[in-house]
Amino acid sequence: MIRLLDPETIGQIAAGEVIERPLSVVKELVENALDADATRIAVRVRGGGLVEVEVADDGVGIAPEDLRLAVTRHATSKIAAAEELARIDTLGFRGEGLASIAAVAAVTIVSRTAHAEVASALDAHGEAIGEPRPLAGPPGTRVVVRDLFANVPARREYMRSPAAEFARIATWLATLALAYPDVGFTLEHDGKPTFAFAPGDDLAPRLRHVFGTASGTMVPVRGEERYAGVRGWVSSPGDDRPDRRNQILFVNGRLLRSTLVSGAWAAAYRTFAMVGRHPYGVLYLRVPPDEVDPNVHPTKSDVRLRYGERIVGVVKEAITSALRRGAVERLERSISFAPPLREFAAAPAVVDWAESLLEATVPDAPSSELRVLAQVDRTYILATDGEAVVLIDQHAAHERIVFEQLVANARTHTAAEPLLIPYTFEVRPEEADKLDAALETLAAGGLHVEPFGERAYRVTATPARLVHAGRTRPFDVADFIECLADDVRGLDADQRVFASLACHSVVRAHERLEFPEMVALVERLQRCENPMHCPHGRPTIVRLEPDRIARLFKRV
Repeated sequence: MIRLLDPETIGQIAAGEVIERPLSVVKELVENALDADATRIAVRVRGGGLVEVEVADDGVGIAPEDLRLAVTRHATSKIAAAEELARIDTLGFRGEGLASIAAVAAVTIVSRTAHAEVASALDAHGEAIGEPRPLAGPPGTRVVVRDLFANVPARREYMRSPAAEFARIATWLATLALAYPDVGFTLEHDGKPTFAFAPGDDLAPRLRHVFGTASGTMVPVRGEERYAGVRGWVSSPGDDRPDRRNQILFVNGRLLRSTLVSGAWAAAYRTFAMVGRHPYGVLYLRVPPDEVDPNVHPTKSDVRLRYGERIVGVVKEAITSALRRGAVERLERSISFAPPLREFAAAPAVVDWAESLLEATVPDAPSSELRVLAQVDRTYILATDGEAVVLIDQHAAHERIVFEQLVANARTHTAAEPLLIPYTFEVRPEEADKLDAALETLAAGGLHVEPFGERAYRVTATPARLVHAGRTRPFDVADFIECLADDVRGLDADQRVFASLACHSVVRAHERLEFPEMVALVERLQRCENPMHCPHGRPTIVRLEPDRIARLFKRV
């Protein structure tokens, strides 16, 4: 039943609904249809929505006696009293949408409930509201909006071209459809079909329409806590975009701006994405209705969460876990052996660096068909499993191994190994402040550096069993300090120090590796938490499948 809200409730409702453009009309009508339990929603647009917008659904419909109230300001079936504003579980609740649309356009509503023999129709424009009249029509509601802003010419002048206005509608509706797989959506413009999503559980066509063909490689996300649940799909590492526009967020079915949990995206993708690039995907967040306030924005495009930090933590952990699982799966596809589960007692006798690489307690070297073949351009390790060619970037791979060991050292407070002869170096005045700020973090990772005079320092201990021990190439202090200022997405201050240290203390490109060193590096890489990317987001492994090789030889 639709009822007029009391003055107390009206006084607590946020600023009135603003119909800014044709998309605002479509948004209000489609959300009303979803609140009416529709299973099929058809949107038809003419002239970019300025000429006509029609939204038809098969929902519960509106009773004839409620039709006049439906276009009256602050009349709604969603809430009855102010107390209910604290636990809203519908998309609409203010009772302003239809009245706002009727104020700037001619509106016709045709609706029929399941038990009514015929439908009822009503016309409204401005302050003029007609009387309901009987009309033939199926169960559900059809709203037709004509000549938008005809009585507000100044507003109409700010509209873009019909094609641009329709593009906004098409993008929004396709995005909204991601959250309602059980609802069928159709859209047409000027009599031409744009898309049709059948109701069902298969999200693939909708994901493909919104994100493109790359949606086939997206990683599923799922996380549950007492105060929030999250699920969704996120882009595979390495498949990213130049901006955040495709980071889509739904909270309790409401499509919102992604800034609410943008920090969770950045933190979860740290070291999985290149600097300046951004992941994409869609996340569905479920929060108890009494812990989310949607009454904070006129267009309801933002909400306030009672436990925002906790929920952002849930989202971050869910994405991080999904990416880690995906990295392991991609590793198994890229190099066809998985980490075995038992540990080994001794490593084979190899050169110093490979001995240190295998010195840590790790699972036994896998007996697989993968064979390291050669070093290419003294930069890439060439290997094969007989089915495909695998290339490993030696610097990126070694950087990932050292970074994770430094982080693990700091987490477990691993003892450092004192140097018999401390290593002394000097820095420029501008470098001294940066280094001083990083000394505590370096010590946590196992590298002990202490002041030794004016702008002079000495290294007294190095991380225990660090995987680059034994190399004779000097540590590039200047580059390390310069790299400390790099803003690596998602890395906190300590991890940036470790990433910089790893980057400037491992094997470089164009540096010769012995065969046992290459084997040891590949075997150690597969046991990393994120073996597919270095701390700065660059890929470590590339796999060339037979079909790609065949295309290079023009065989297909």
